[in-house]
Amino acid sequence: MTQEAAQTGVGPMALVAIEQRLAPHLRIVDDDLAAALLPAPARLLIALMGSRTAARMAVMAERKYPGLWGGMLCRKRYIDEKLLEALPQVEAFVNLGAGFDTRAYRLLHDSGVHAWELDQAVNIAAKRKRLAKRFGAIPSFATLVAVDFEHLALDAVLAAQGYTRNRRTFFVWEGVTQYLDEATVRATLEMLARAAPGSRLAFTYVRRDFLEGNVPQGQEALYRRFVSPQAIWRFGLDPEAVRAFLAAYGWRVIEQPEPDELARRYIVSTSRPLTCMPIERTVCAERV
Repeated sequence: MTQEAAQTGVGPMALVAIEQRLAPHLRIVDDDLAAALLPAPARLLIALMGSRTAARMAVMAERKYPGLWGGMLCRKRYIDEKLLEALPQVEAFVNLGAGFDTRAYRLLHDSGVHAWELDQAVNIAAKRKRLAKRFGAIPSFATLVAVDFEHLALDAVLAAQGYTRNRRTFFVWEGVTQYLDEATVRATLEMLARAAPGSRLAFTYVRRDFLEGNVPQGQEALYRRFVSPQAIWRFGLDPEAVRAFLAAYGWRVIEQPEPDELARRYIVSTSRPLTCMPIERTVCAERV
């Protein structure tokens, strides 16, 4: 993964932290830890931000990158809900490309489920430091693991950190696959193919046709930012092919909601002028 890919861990959590400046009934995601894991300058700016400024920033982002702000928040809310639903049946949590995500520390602290969070070394070092500052020490139920997804065998990395494959596991792979090459995506799925039956996987991907130049109206700026002329996003899938793609690795798709469906679930009730970007999908699957 590129250095730019590593830096993308801050952006989604900054959005979540800004959301917390809004009244509770206007938020798509509730997360009282988001700001604590951000770099100090971002924390300061957000702390000084009023609710009007926070709402205005979301609207400005919607104008430049339609659906990006709402889409990232909707996928986070959706994955949170899927984790909470599955929590009574799982024995471990593995976050592949965790960035500065907080769900392990918000949702698992009283569950008895251990969390392994994997990311590039620069993000893991920063997250370790901020967690220690926030909690006094890294919470005992969490293990942070520095990894190079394109050059290390994840099975071996996890095993060295105490993870065993016989545990029913909830895997999160959020906002990561598009930054990988296809060989790395498939290598990760080969590892996931050895997960215990009953494990769950929540992951996101961007549409393959978007990467190939089929750009929906309003998504041109996003295409220029991530696809052309510099291919920061490298991997995509066709929504119709996802079931067969995962089935080859022993996973059954439970749900793959359309972006408009996520907007109806999480945005409509807020009455905010946001949408959910059409070029990304979130999938929930089960190991059979």
